[in-house]
Amino acid sequence: MTIDPAFVATTRTFYDAVAEDYHARFRTALDDSPLDRALMGAFAELVGPEGEVADLGCGPGLVTAHLASLGLRVFGLDLSASMLAIAHRENPGLRFEQGSMLELDLPDGALAGAVSWYSSIHTPWERLPGLFAEIGRVLAPGGHLLLGFQVGDEPLHHDRPWGHPVALGFERRQPEPMARLLEQAGFTVLSRTVRLQEAGASSRVPQACLIARR
Repeated sequence: MTIDPAFVATTRTFYDAVAEDYHARFRTALDDSPLDRALMGAFAELVGPEGEVADLGCGPGLVTAHLASLGLRVFGLDLSASMLAIAHRENPGLRFEQGSMLELDLPDGALAGAVSWYSSIHTPWERLPGLFAEIGRVLAPGGHLLLGFQVGDEPLHHDRPWGHPVALGFERRQPEPMARLLEQAGFTVLSRTVRLQEAGASSRVPQACLIARR
C-alpha cells in the first residue's frame, strides 16, 4: 500500500504540536459519556479477553486504558511521538507503538479486535476503502471493529489550536455510507449508534459508532 506522505506528515505534525493541550482538554472525556463507555463495554464483551486488540490512532491512550480496564489485551498505536510520550507517561503498564493505521506492521489475522475511535477523521474519503481493507487484513475471522466518528456533511477545520502554528481538517460523515464502505471491505455491521450531545460532553454535534465483525 502506498501512503501519501503529505497527508500522514500533516496529521503527525499537528498532534505533535498540540499533544499536551489536547490531553489536558480531553483526559476526562469518557467520564462525561456513559453511552460511549457502554458501547466500549459491548465491544469488549464481543471481543473477549483472549485475543489481542489494537487501539489505532490511540493519542494519549485514554481509550486504550479504558479498554484495558475492561479486561482486553490491548495496545495503542499512533503517528505522533508526542502523543505516545503522554500515553507512556500516563499508562506505564500498557504497550504503545508508533506507526500508521494505513500500513500496519502486523501479520494477517493477528488481532481479535481493532478500535478506530475518532482516528479515521483525518483520512480522505477516497482513502477509507484502503484503510478498512488494511484493518480487515489484520483482524482474524470473526474479529470486531469499533469505529467512532462525528456525524455531518461538512468538515471542521482547526487553525492554530491553543495558539500552536498548525492546522488540520476533521471530517464529519454519515453512518450509512461508512457502513457501506465497511461492508464492501468484508465486514458485517452489527450495530449503528448515533447519539446527540450528552450532558457535559465536549462536542455539540451528533456522534456515530459502528460495531462490525470481520
